[in-house]
Amino acid sequence: MISSSVTFHVVPMEIKHAKDICEWIYKPPYNIYGWMPWEQMQALNIEFGDPLLRQEQYVSVINDQGILCGFAQLFPMEGVVRLGIGMRPDLCGHGLGHLFVGSIVEAALKRYPEREIDLEVLTWNQRAILTYRKCGFTITDTYERRTPTGDKPFYCMVYNK
Repeated sequence: MISSSVTFHVVPMEIKHAKDICEWIYKPPYNIYGWMPWEQMQALNIEFGDPLLRQEQYVSVINDQGILCGFAQLFPMEGVVRLGIGMRPDLCGHGLGHLFVGSIVEAALKRYPEREIDLEVLTWNQRAILTYRKCGFTITDTYERRTPTGDKPFYCMVYNK
C-alpha cells in the first residue's frame, strides 16, 4: 500500500539517480517516456548524461527515506521555466501525482521566482493532464511536436500562481 501522506523533496540529481532513471520501464502507452541506456546518454553527452546540464537543470525527487521517486528538468527559457517531469513507473497511478508535481513547482518557484512556469504534455495523457490541472496548470496552447515516433499533438500548460 502506497501512502498518500508521503512527502517529496527536490534535490540535486546524483549520477546514481540518473543511472536508475535510465532503467525505468513504463507500460504502454507511457513507454514513450523511457530513456536510452545510461552509457549511451553519457557517450552522447545528452540530457542528464551531460554533467553540466544535469547540474544546471535536472533535479531528483526523493521521499523521506531518501528513495528516488522521480525527477524533473527545470529548463530555463526567455521569461519561462519549462518543466519536464518523470515519476518512477511503479508510483504512477496511485494518487501521488499532485504531491509530486507540487514539490517540483515549489522548487521551480524558488529557483526562478520571476519566471512563468509551463510544461508540455501529450494530448492523450489524461492522467498527467488531470494531475497538472489539480496543481494549478491550465491548457494555453495546442501544437504538433516531433517525438521519437513522429509528430504528435501536445498541450502547453501554464502554472497559475
